[in-house]
Amino acid sequence: MQKLNFLKISLAQIALIIFISSELSYYLLIAQTGIVEYLSSDIFAIAPLPIGGVLGSLLTYYLKISNKSKISLFLFLQLIMSFFYPNLSIVMLFILGISVGALAPLLINELKKASLIDLGLALCLSYVLGTFLFSYEASLRGNLAIVLSTLTIISSYLLPKRKTPSENLENYQEFSLFIMVLWVFLDSALFETLSRDITISIWRDGYNFEIALFHIIGVFVALKYKIQKQIKELFIILLFALSYLFYFLEESFLLSLVYPFVISYYNVAILKTIIKKDLKVISIFMIFIGWIASGLGLIIALMGLILFVPILFLIAFLIVINEQQSQKKEFNYA
Repeated sequence: MQKLNFLKISLAQIALIIFISSELSYYLLIAQTGIVEYLSSDIFAIAPLPIGGVLGSLLTYYLKISNKSKISLFLFLQLIMSFFYPNLSIVMLFILGISVGALAPLLINELKKASLIDLGLALCLSYVLGTFLFSYEASLRGNLAIVLSTLTIISSYLLPKRKTPSENLENYQEFSLFIMVLWVFLDSALFETLSRDITISIWRDGYNFEIALFHIIGVFVALKYKIQKQIKELFIILLFALSYLFYFLEESFLLSLVYPFVISYYNVAILKTIIKKDLKVISIFMIFIGWIASGLGLIIALMGLILFVPILFLIAFLIVINEQQSQKKEFNYA
């Protein structure tokens, strides 16, 4: 009986890993890059997707049914829209945005059932899959959208029933919404610029192995080693500064090492922060992190304003230093 229980738990954890990784891959390869690339980055044509995403993030909390029913409902909506990809009408884009936007907070809420190993494996799997399929023609990703949605639906029926012990929630550092929005904005602005730059596209220049490897290393380091919160904030900003520097210098190889690492590293920090919150707060955070920050990054890339982004590094650095000094004063006063 104990062996059977162990097997049952293992299958549930495997389902959770597949659930997380397949939905994250769907967001990256279909919602974030596939549709945008297919619609030639036309901001007005794309607009129904983020508008629906914001509405979906709000709807996922206010819809008064069980979380399991919400997951099933929005996943089936996502699957239905996937059958029409990439030829999605304005209404279909809006519906897809609602489903993806609603599923993001639900997915993070399910992470409360994940161990650190589960979280690490899920993130690594999604990063590796996203890396090697990134250069796949956007207009041909319809079958991929269907497969990923189907995998997510099947795994959603096998998810663990209970949260794991509090090892996942206790002693997690919490970062401010401002700093998390800043990280996502810096990431999105560089990512969207890189994906459109034919002179230095690390995903199309033969660096897939390096990118995947340093994504994995970034996840491992973020989960394994704990450093002081303020030092971590400065560390992430420094890594982003190096990523932008290597981009401006057109150092593709160095960029393929540093940039994937910081993406994985800061995403773990964000997940560790918001995983503690209830579904309502997670939904609000995802509007700012998942839609507003990434949308601003896309606009920066489309307008060719990437050269102005380094100014933010100085502002961010000064804010972090000011926060550290304020906290030291409060500590000394106490």
